Amino acid sequence: MKITKVLALTFTIITAASCNNGKKETTSEKVSEDKKEIKKNNKMNILFVLTSHDKLGDTGKKAGFWVEEFANPYYTLLDKGATITIATPKGGAAPIDPSSDAPDAATAATDRYNKDADAKSKIANTKVLADMNPDDYDAVFYPGGHGPLWDLTNDKVSVALIEKFDRQEKPIAFVCHAPAVLKDVKNADGTPLVKGKKVTGFTNKEEAAVGLTEVVPLLLEDMLIENGAFYSNGENWAPYAVQDGNLITGQNPASSELVADKLLASLK
Repeated sequence: MKITKVLALTFTIITAASCNNGKKETTSEKVSEDKKEIKKNNKMNILFVLTSHDKLGDTGKKAGFWVEEFANPYYTLLDKGATITIATPKGGAAPIDPSSDAPDAATAATDRYNKDADAKSKIANTKVLADMNPDDYDAVFYPGGHGPLWDLTNDKVSVALIEKFDRQEKPIAFVCHAPAVLKDVKNADGTPLVKGKKVTGFTNKEEAAVGLTEVVPLLLEDMLIENGAFYSNGENWAPYAVQDGNLITGQNPASSELVADKLLASLK
């Protein structure tokens, strides 16, 4: 009788120990999965969207993207370990605004770009925007230049892409003329995405200063205000950027670093 009780007690202890070990393994597995998820979330996959448009209205001059507005955010994010994919509406070579490649527009970031064969190769061989899936990226960034005013403001693929990033509550960032691409972007209820949001972008005064008020298809400042945005700006040509939730906007080329810093902080 005593032997039976001892055996029964031993079986109970072994069973309990086995259950406890099972719980520990389950907890360990959960921690491991959590770590994998954290590691996955810390990886920054960022989509850069550039213009394919290379004509400055009917002036006979060239347009495109502004080098500083690409280069500064590109290196800011790349140096922090981001994987960057570059896409344009047409794919292939993204046109550079010649004015942004002039000596008086040079910065440390543009100098680095001009010596970077890998970055130049990416610009010469961009992906097709329609092939990009927002699910594959953690954020999207649009550099400016005058080019986007002609193609990306009316690009349905771009509009749908921004809307999906926004629905997923991922950072969406724009600098200088690039906020113009928000013109037809809507919230789920059909209202303009920028309605009631704090934004900035290239000012009417800055456009007048470069003599293109009558050339551009729209004045960015006016469009944002007409769409219900709380528009603000700093001094002409001075760094100025604002963030409202996941929406980040910068005023001009000098604001590209501020936008990049805000985007980076939003991804941490």
